[in-house]
Amino acid sequence: MLTAMAAFLIDTVIGDPRTKLHPVVLMGNLIGWLEQVLYEQKDSDGRKFAKGALLVLLVLLVCYAAAAGLMHLSYYLPAWGSALAGAFILSFTISPKSLAQAGREIYSLLTDGNLAEARRKVGWIVGRDTDELDEAEIARATVETIAENTVDGIIAPLFFFALGGVPLAVLYRAANTMDSMLGYKNEKYLYFGRAAARLDDVLGLLPARITGVLFVTSAALLGYDAHNAFRIMCRDAAKHPSPNGGYAEATVAGALHIRLGGYNSYFGKKHFRAYMGDALAVTAPHHILRCIRMMYTATVLFLISLYFVFSCWGYALY
Repeated sequence: MLTAMAAFLIDTVIGDPRTKLHPVVLMGNLIGWLEQVLYEQKDSDGRKFAKGALLVLLVLLVCYAAAAGLMHLSYYLPAWGSALAGAFILSFTISPKSLAQAGREIYSLLTDGNLAEARRKVGWIVGRDTDELDEAEIARATVETIAENTVDGIIAPLFFFALGGVPLAVLYRAANTMDSMLGYKNEKYLYFGRAAARLDDVLGLLPARITGVLFVTSAALLGYDAHNAFRIMCRDAAKHPSPNGGYAEATVAGALHIRLGGYNSYFGKKHFRAYMGDALAVTAPHHILRCIRMMYTATVLFLISLYFVFSCWGYALY
């Protein structure tokens, strides 16, 4: 578990380097290339699903094998060297600093009254149309993204690292990247991307619920409303269209006394997503900072929990 803690520190200090050689960028390139090779619009729905499932299998095999190969090479180093190599690879699968930076930048733009730039920047982290969002809607979109990505971009990779080391964390990150690229319910991806979407749902089941509990605990430690966080999680988590996203978003909504969900516009068409939480306060820029604090607190709590669990069970801590 020292590897996981070191990965978190590396991300906190360095963050995600913007390079074409970033592992997640390489995963995306592989997925995009395989999509070009395998996808054919004329295929039947069943054939599209089969080809999409083949893409998923190939990407998982390549990414797991690459990570396992790198870790195997690192075993020729001293134990601390192998742990450090693993920490660097693992740090690419988590993104707390990137989430925090994006959130703080949007917060600063909102507090400065620069709505136009805030709309543009929030468009980088959400899939919805942002050209006409007001301050409250920009804050809502940012809070939703930070909350949901605490599962996908932090807790889930660390959870799978605890289960199967760096290669399994990389495998999860590959699955999540495929979902983000292919898991859309539109004409092109409804069948071709279905295997990717379902795999991501299955892999996220436990991490999402763990994140909900961590957010409740974080709310208590930070002086937010932990009781309401737990109540809203139990009441509203299942309303989210994803089987997992609601456990993070509903809990944050309850802790901060805000309401998430509502109307979002995609490519000019409005869609309604069930509300989570009660609108006891209007979603505002300061809620973004509070969500970031909850995200970091949940991450530290999870790392500490893993350390003690593995210590008690007598497993190697590196």
